[in-house]
Amino acid sequence: MQRFDVAVIGAGPAGSAAAYHLAAAGATVLVVDRATFPRDKPCGGGLTARAVKHCPIDPAPVVEDAVDTVELRFRYREGVVRRASAPVILMTQRRRLDALLLEAARAVGVDAREGVRVRLEHGLQLNGEPVKADLIVGADGANGVTARAFGLGTGIIRGVAYEGNVSYGQIDRQRYRSRSVIELADIPGGYGWVFPKANHVNVGVGGWQSEGRRLREHLVRLCEAHAVPPEAVTDLKGHRLPLRRPGTRIASQRVLLVGDAAGLVDPVSGDGMYECFVSARLAAAAALDVLSGTAPSLEPYEAAVDAALGSLHRASWKLKIALDRWPRTSWQVARTALLWRSVERLLLGELSAPGEQHGVARLPLRCLDGLARVAAYSGGGHRRTGIE
Repeated sequence: MQRFDVAVIGAGPAGSAAAYHLAAAGATVLVVDRATFPRDKPCGGGLTARAVKHCPIDPAPVVEDAVDTVELRFRYREGVVRRASAPVILMTQRRRLDALLLEAARAVGVDAREGVRVRLEHGLQLNGEPVKADLIVGADGANGVTARAFGLGTGIIRGVAYEGNVSYGQIDRQRYRSRSVIELADIPGGYGWVFPKANHVNVGVGGWQSEGRRLREHLVRLCEAHAVPPEAVTDLKGHRLPLRRPGTRIASQRVLLVGDAAGLVDPVSGDGMYECFVSARLAAAAALDVLSGTAPSLEPYEAAVDAALGSLHRASWKLKIALDRWPRTSWQVARTALLWRSVERLLLGELSAPGEQHGVARLPLRCLDGLARVAAYSGGGHRRTGIE
């Protein structure tokens, strides 16, 4: 029977990054995925500047556009355009990024196996053959088997998204070059987007899981607002957005979850790339502590994730609730130059959470926090999120 220090289930960004960190530190690592790479993955494909800072490799070979302009619009009409001092989002495609990360993991010694069927009910089995691993990292996404097999992630709730691509020619390249368009306050629990790529734009909509049956309608409205015939959208895909609530268990003695498998998606933006790279680094550190004998279990990983991401996600939940319950007032705050400065610093990685902002720049954040509290206490937030 083959034996490894760590088996990573799932070779997406979180899994490959965790495997990379572990192997670079000298651990024997197996990473497995049922897919064969490169493969497509439903995702807007944006890497914020703060996510890039935590990526174990330079993603430059797969970057297709660099966004320094963000256009925010309220219900497809009035809007503001904000320009950043540097690119805040690097645009790529998951089929390219994920393949690059997996090859980087292989290059540092990870045993990476693709097209593998994984079973965990009676120990780790790959295509029916048993494999021994001291520790397991679940990186198999929102629909993965690891969380269910080990009783983790039971507090995760779901959002949904629906997206596709529109080639240039069907849409004006110059209009969207280096620009991300965010359409707010029309979709409960979410927003619409237009993200630029090398040969096309990615268009999509997301919201609460209850909006699933209306996502096609929402996408048609987004397309019409950008003068795109709905039939021009190709590669249409739907997917779940896993959202972790406070206290959700994501680690046990010998198993932990990273990235989407742990529900580590920002509640407002739906972005999970920053969270996947942060959780991958923390997961590797926790595993190395166990392997070296300095920690008895992987359970401290959960507290490390809360310390790194907790304040950011709490602020995001509050903003999400405020936008849902008080959209017009929240929009008036969200469009201010002061709030944009906080958002820009967050995207650039200069702040780890909105609460770190000081001085007059904190005023719009306090306003949104007040709106969220009113919404929550009047029943607008707790019903869907369970957030206190």
